[in-house]
Amino acid sequence: MSTQVEVSVKRINRLNGDGTLKAFCDVTVAELFLIKGVRVVEGKKGLFVSMPQERGKDGNWYDTVIPLTKEARQQVSETVLSAYQSDEIPV
Repeated sequence: MSTQVEVSVKRINRLNGDGTLKAFCDVTVAELFLIKGVRVVEGKKGLFVSMPQERGKDGNWYDTVIPLTKEARQQVSETVLSAYQSDEIPV
């Protein structure tokens, strides 16, 4: 079962420099939830979206927000990358 919900970028902070981290943003889901700390990262195969993470007691990093379907992850990624590449900056 696949249902589309509204996903939008509320704030984006683009970073300058040569690092792989290109931006942080806040994303809303269905105007009901705010996800803070979504990242745009430059990888070997191009830009990708990384969910917020926190370090576990074992020293490894774990996602704190996990899309439950491939379609949901794709929708968030497309929305965030579109906002990152747009000239308009959400405030």
